[in-house]
Amino acid sequence: MKKKWIAGILAAALAVGTLTACGSSDAAADTAAPTEDTAADTAAPTEDAAADTAAPTEDAAADESAQTESKGTIKIAASATPHAEILEQVKPILAEQGWELDVTVFDDYVQPNLVVESGEFDANYFQHIPYLNSFNEEQGTHLVNAGGIHYEPFGIYPGTKSDLTTLESGDVIAVPNDTTNEARALLLLQDNGILTLKDGVGLEATVRDIVDNPYDITIQELEAAQVPRVKDEVAFAVMNGNYAMEAGFSVSKDAVAYEKSDSEAAQTYVNVIAVKEGNENNEGIKALIEALKSDAIVDYINNTYDGGVIPFTE
Repeated sequence: MKKKWIAGILAAALAVGTLTACGSSDAAADTAAPTEDTAADTAAPTEDAAADTAAPTEDAAADESAQTESKGTIKIAASATPHAEILEQVKPILAEQGWELDVTVFDDYVQPNLVVESGEFDANYFQHIPYLNSFNEEQGTHLVNAGGIHYEPFGIYPGTKSDLTTLESGDVIAVPNDTTNEARALLLLQDNGILTLKDGVGLEATVRDIVDNPYDITIQELEAAQVPRVKDEVAFAVMNGNYAMEAGFSVSKDAVAYEKSDSEAAQTYVNVIAVKEGNENNEGIKALIEALKSDAIVDYINNTYDGGVIPFTE
C-alpha cells in the first residue's frame, strides 16, 4: 500500500514537470516570435528610408553636375578699368552656365587686337568701333564687332590749371595720338571754345585741321595710356574714360568739361566686344555678350562708375 502511494506521488510530479516544461517552451516561442517580427519590421523601414534618402541625393548630384558641366574657356584681352573690372563681375554668371572666363589685362591699344587676330585670344574688350575700323585698315586685321557694351564720356581734366578760362600762350594740353581718339579730343576742345577745326572734318580731325587757336596753346600728342601720366606737367589732359578712372578721376566730379550722353561722339564711341571675323556667333561669345548685357551687370556699371561708364542699350 505504501509502495502504491509513493508511486502515485512520483507519477503526479512527473506529469507536473512535463506540463511546466511545455508551458515554458511555448512562452519563450511566443516571446521570441514578436521580437523577430519587430526586428524585421524595424529593419524594413530603415532600408526603405535609406533608399529614399539616397535617391534625392543622387538626383541632386546629377542636377549639380549638369549645371556645372564645363563648356570650355573664353580667353579675353581687356583694359584694366573698367573693362577687366566689369568682366570680373561676369565670371560667376558664365560659370553657372559652364563657361570659364579667362581675363588678361593689357595696358596698350595694339596688342589686344593682335592676339585676337592671331587666334591666341577669343575676344577683346577695350575699344570702340571707329578705333576698331581704323586698326583693321592700318594693320590689315580682320576684327569685327560682336556686341556693343558701354560708352565712356571723354573729358578734359585739370593738370596745372583747373579753369579753362585761365589758359594762356604756351600752355600745353595733352591728347591721345591715335586717329579716332585724337579727333574726339579735338572736337571736345572745340565745343568748349579752345580751338576751331576745319568745317566738316568731324571724327577724322587731326591737329593739322586746327584753323583757329585763340589761346595759342600747344597740343601734345601722346599714346592714350601715357596721357594721364603727364597730367602734372600740362595745363589740361583730354582723356579716355578708362584711363581717367585709372588716374583716379571721376567724370562727374573732376572733369572741367565732358561729352554729353546724347552727343554724336558718345553714341559713336561705344565700347565693344571684338572678335576675329567668323567667330561672332560662337556659343561662348554669344554667352559673354548676353552676360554683359544682363540686369546684374547694368546695375553694377551704373552703381560703380559715377557716370564715367554708361551701359549701351540697342
